[in-house]
Amino acid sequence: MKNSLIVFSLIISCLFFQAGCIAQKAKKSKFKALVLYENGGHHLAFSNAAQPWLNKLAIDSSFTIDYIQNTKTINEALLKKYQVFIQLDYPPYTWSEESMKAFEKYMNDGKGGWVGLHHATLLGEFDGYPMWQWFSDFMGGIKFVDYIPTFASAKVTIEDQSHPITKGVPANFTVNTEEWYTYNKSPRPNVHVIGSVDESTYEPDSKIKMGDHPVIWTNDHFKSRNVYIFIGHSPELFQNEAYTTLLRNSIFWAANQKRK
Repeated sequence: MKNSLIVFSLIISCLFFQAGCIAQKAKKSKFKALVLYENGGHHLAFSNAAQPWLNKLAIDSSFTIDYIQNTKTINEALLKKYQVFIQLDYPPYTWSEESMKAFEKYMNDGKGGWVGLHHATLLGEFDGYPMWQWFSDFMGGIKFVDYIPTFASAKVTIEDQSHPITKGVPANFTVNTEEWYTYNKSPRPNVHVIGSVDESTYEPDSKIKMGDHPVIWTNDHFKSRNVYIFIGHSPELFQNEAYTTLLRNSIFWAANQKRK
C-alpha cells in the first residue's frame, strides 16, 4: 500500500511538472521587438508616454521588447535577434556607418519589419551630418523642408481601409496637436500611401502646406515589411484610440504576426 502511494505521488508530481512546462511554453515570447528612442530633447514627452504603452502591449500580447537610446550598438548581430525594429521619434542621422549598413541590410534582405514614427523623416543636412540618401529613398525620395512650429490640429484620412494596419481605424480621425512636416515633394509616386492629412482642416490655419500630403505609408519595394507613421509628437496621442489602434496594428503587421 505504501509503495502504491509513493508511485501515485510520483505520477501526480510528473503530471504537475508537465503541466507547468506546457504553461511556460505558452507564455514564451511570440516575437522580439527592438525600440530605438530619444531620451531627451524635443520629443522626450512622447517617448515617456510611449514606453509604458508599449510595455503593456508587450505584456498583454506576449512579446518581448528591448530599448536602446542611440544607434551605437546597432549592427547585424543585434538586429538579427529581433522580428521588428521600432524607430520611435529618432532621426535618420548621427548613425555610424556600421549601423546604417546593418539597417539597410535588415530591410533589403527581409530580416525583420520596421515601424518608423514622426522624427524618422527629418531628412536633410543636420548638425553637420549629410543626408542619408538610402533612407531618403526608403521614405520615398523625400527631403524635409519645413514644419508647423506652433502646432495645429487636423483631420487624417485613411486612403487604404483594406490594409491590415487600418483594421478598426475610422476612415477619418482628428489629431489635436501636431507639427505636420512638409517635404520637397510628395512621396506618393514611390510608396503605397495609406493615410494623408487634410490640410484644409488645419486649426489654426497655416501657410506651411504641401498640397498632396501623405502621413502614413509603406514602401513595397523592400523585402521587409515597413510602415511610416508621421504622427508622433504629442504624448496625448496615447489617449487617441484611432492612433493607438493604428500603431498596434502596425507593430504586429511589421513583425508578420497576428494579434489574437
